[in-house]
Amino acid sequence: MNISFLGNWRKRRDPAFGVAVFTGGDSGDGGDDDGHQALAELLSECELLRAQAEQAGVELDDSTASLEALDQLVPRWRDDEETAAWLGNDAGLYLGTVVVRAVPGARWEIWPNGQPVVRLASGREVDVVEAGQEWAASGVPELSQLYAEVAEG
Repeated sequence: MNISFLGNWRKRRDPAFGVAVFTGGDSGDGGDDDGHQALAELLSECELLRAQAEQAGVELDDSTASLEALDQLVPRWRDDEETAAWLGNDAGLYLGTVVVRAVPGARWEIWPNGQPVVRLASGREVDVVEAGQEWAASGVPELSQLYAEVAEG
């Protein structure tokens, strides 16, 4: 459906940056293991990134090797500011997904403003969404490089 005034309204606004997740409770630590697992599943969807990768012949299997493959994609999305913003969100969430699945003790946390971050066993919090946005905008730092830095501690 083409709604002309809506398209014009969107053009006058900055593209959406970031992603917010709101939970229904005030459990302090983000909930039980089932809650963390459900949150991890939700944040791992990354539909736009998965579609872009599939079109380029890259399989996103939540592995560190898939981060390296993403780093090799030709960044055609940079021509479209809105796509780059959403893709950056997805890239950050995907990076977080790989970290949570591969780094012992890493888990998703939600800041009070709704921003998802990865908390490492050391207590360090990594704003993977911001990192994904930087990657989508400039390609630097590479996702695989970020993973290596996070995995070290």
